[in-house]
Amino acid sequence: MIIVVLGIVFAAAVLAAIIWMLLSHRLREKYAVLWLIIGVLMLVLTIFPDLLVSLSSVLGVQVPSNLLFVGALALLVGVTLHQSWELSTAEDETRRLAEEVAILRADVDDLRAEASEPRESDHR
Repeated sequence: MIIVVLGIVFAAAVLAAIIWMLLSHRLREKYAVLWLIIGVLMLVLTIFPDLLVSLSSVLGVQVPSNLLFVGALALLVGVTLHQSWELSTAEDETRRLAEEVAILRADVDDLRAEASEPRESDHR
């Protein structure tokens, strides 16, 4: 019984942390949905542990904890793959912005050089 109470407290703490991070803009909405689903699933499985047993028997998994581990592993692989995609996109955007800044800096340097050169009308 104590493990169920601890599980409920932990799942509630995770949900509270996700909601706090979302409200304080420390977590973007597109990530919050995934984490809210995970938190709710944790809470549901903690409150109704027989649900995991029933689901594992329906899927033909002999040990319910194996189903939990496979689900967690699939989730971690999915989150890691998504984060790698986001990182690749951010790196491409950073490279593009750095190239644009370099071009603009060269243009500014050219304009400064032109502005500092004496004009023909100044010689007369």
